[in-house]
Amino acid sequence: MGNNQSPPANPRFTSASRAFAPKELEDLKSLFTSLAAQLQSNGQYVSSSVFQAYFGLKGPLGDRMFDLATQGRKDDKLTFEDLVITKGTYEKGTNDEIEEFIYQLLDVTNDEILSRSDLDSVLVAMFDHIFHLKGSEPESSSHCYMVDTFLNAATFSKDHEGCNDKSMSFEDFKSWCTLVPSVKKFLASLLVQPDPGRSGSQVPKLQHLENIDSSILLLRDEYAWHIGGALSQEELEEWKLLYHSSLNGFSFNTFLGNVSNDDGPTVFIIKDREGYIFGGYASQPWESLSDFYGDMKSFLFQLYPKASIFRPTGANSNLQWCAVNFSSETIPNGIGFGGRVNHFGLFLSAGFDQGHTFSCPTFNNPCLSKTSQICPEVIECWGVRKRMELEKQDVVKGSVLERFEDRHMLNMVGIANASE
Repeated sequence: MGNNQSPPANPRFTSASRAFAPKELEDLKSLFTSLAAQLQSNGQYVSSSVFQAYFGLKGPLGDRMFDLATQGRKDDKLTFEDLVITKGTYEKGTNDEIEEFIYQLLDVTNDEILSRSDLDSVLVAMFDHIFHLKGSEPESSSHCYMVDTFLNAATFSKDHEGCNDKSMSFEDFKSWCTLVPSVKKFLASLLVQPDPGRSGSQVPKLQHLENIDSSILLLRDEYAWHIGGALSQEELEEWKLLYHSSLNGFSFNTFLGNVSNDDGPTVFIIKDREGYIFGGYASQPWESLSDFYGDMKSFLFQLYPKASIFRPTGANSNLQWCAVNFSSETIPNGIGFGGRVNHFGLFLSAGFDQGHTFSCPTFNNPCLSKTSQICPEVIECWGVRKRMELEKQDVVKGSVLERFEDRHMLNMVGIANASE
């Protein structure tokens, strides 16, 4: 009798397969077959170029993903087993397994040293990808500007013998991911087809009046993407400019009047005279109370010279503060986030001319500016319009009442024109 036994199954493939439902494995097999059909491989493998083209990857990030997926074989052949093992780890693994995979992915030079230049290459590739999808590709100078702000939030503490420069340890990487969740979201979603709505790729549409010079705005697409990393997909549809100090003056009353017309979450941003840009996401509408309020969705952030997000720790519930026309020193008039009275994580007085920022247990944030005392140069606030609200608005626009009002307005215009 001849020995016709099949080769033993790869235990990693067997284990990874169990993470998928039968239909998911079926779909993966269909995907692999369609990609392999682009080559003369008898359906046995997929090349790096086909793999990267399908998933919208390119450059060092795409090369490194293919290298990890093929377990470093350097044969330009991704098998079905490779694909299942990779997606099983990358998408179905534990949080630690996924983070370990992404940590290896960032080492684009594959020298087991995650250097600043590795991260630089990855961030440039990310911004190219995200803003190419959005159709508003920033200039390379804008890329450099943003890459530096993200790198400034990173820690490189790992020593290497014979090397002066330190690298990023796995613990450094995990800490960095908490500060820049948009980066982790993007890097954890690469093995699905690219589109502007893919997790980690969505950039809110920034709405403002057409006659506003966009150069005066603090919030740019890259900053919105960064802040959006801490939000749900439905909160990344459209953000509307509600207040800007250059347009509305440094007026607390005007600010409150403008934001009260938009009953939803807001993104509050300050640029101070030191050139630092920072702020907070308020999940609840601003309303004058004599105590803290809010929920655990609020957070503080830095935009420049470093990009970081500081979410609530659960240490206390001192999330939002808004006080108007109180005469007690224990109830300071103004708006704030976190900390305690007169020692907020971020506070701006009712005069909109001064404030402060301190480290606080509410968000475990550092001082957000160069010094704890801040003098605002620009203040702006954006209303976050959720997908559900926009859909409701579309329904209202098509209502019978509006169509009646449109016809009524046309009739008025017709009458007016006829009388001229």
